[in-house]
Amino acid sequence: MQPSIYSYSLCIALPLMLFFGLYFLFAKTPEKVIFENYLRSRRIMGVAMLLLAANYSVHFFFEIRFVDVNAAILMNLSTYFLCYWLFSSALTTLLDRFYITRRRLRTHLGLWLLFSIFSGLILLLLPDGAMQKIGLVVMAAWLIGYGLFLVRRLLLPYYKAVRIFNDTHSDDIGSYIQWMSVFTWWAVIFGISCGLLTFLPDEWVFVWILSSVPFYIYLYHCYQNYLLFYEQVESVMESEITSEEEILCDTKPEERQEQESPSYHAEIAEKIKEWIDKDGYVRPGLTIKELSDTLHTNRTYLSEYIRTTYGMSFRDWISGLRMEYAKREMVRHPDWTLDEISKASGFLSTSHFMKNFKEKEGHSPAKWRKSKAENTPVGQD
Repeated sequence: MQPSIYSYSLCIALPLMLFFGLYFLFAKTPEKVIFENYLRSRRIMGVAMLLLAANYSVHFFFEIRFVDVNAAILMNLSTYFLCYWLFSSALTTLLDRFYITRRRLRTHLGLWLLFSIFSGLILLLLPDGAMQKIGLVVMAAWLIGYGLFLVRRLLLPYYKAVRIFNDTHSDDIGSYIQWMSVFTWWAVIFGISCGLLTFLPDEWVFVWILSSVPFYIYLYHCYQNYLLFYEQVESVMESEITSEEEILCDTKPEERQEQESPSYHAEIAEKIKEWIDKDGYVRPGLTIKELSDTLHTNRTYLSEYIRTTYGMSFRDWISGLRMEYAKREMVRHPDWTLDEISKASGFLSTSHFMKNFKEKEGHSPAKWRKSKAENTPVGQD
């Protein structure tokens, strides 16, 4: 391998890692209490970035890969293991502010020490041969298994948050945290790939280094973009995400029994019909709490009623009603712009309206409107 390729790749990656790490640690956020959790998450991510930058620095300044390959692999494995936890903790704490505890911190640091010690014994004490290769396979499996465990731990609160958003808000709040899911699966692919590249011959090392550049640029962009929506998402989490026990306590036993009666179902069905006839669903920012207050019922019961009756979440149900309303308005007001139609229908934005319309109808609102004006069938885009 030409050392120049290796050196150039490190010259590209190392300054970026240092910049991202320092930015995540020291960049300012709005001086509001609600941003404390975001700042905590970003600082944890900054520590992970600087840890990786330190790893890159050792490779760059001391060329450890050419001095002692086994020592370089040990350093990489130990760094990856610790960074796996830091990365997952940074993202998980955005969804679960109580995730990081002293007990959990001790547990994961203990696992990191055990992993590093066993890796050191295998790489530095065992002679080259079959036993060392078997040991490395075991350590690689441990690293991958640990990473997948952390992925599952992150995705559980993510999917729970999306489900609660969909069951309580008419707007697509879940889209603001979708980057966490995308990044997590990208991290799985990237992390496993980097782990495998660690064991490959020297001529492939630069691939491992350069592949990190787009990965961390995407992460930086996501954190920057999320700052714009964090206050809105966190406010929803604070007001809506409750434990299952708290939800059950919303309704007293005698009220639950009343709500299970056929007459109560019929009464709610009639109230919902009246509300739909008055186009109550077009109000922007509608929540299930507001609708339950309007209908004089319990929001937990109403959410379950909507899922049982219509077979969908509150958001999907409201979105469907708004979509039909928008289609009627496009026919009724052919001179209105799509922006005016989306606002009148209660959608979060015109882009959100167009995205939902195409997902539901298979073509754009403009094409649908044109086909109605010409009274011709609409084909797929």
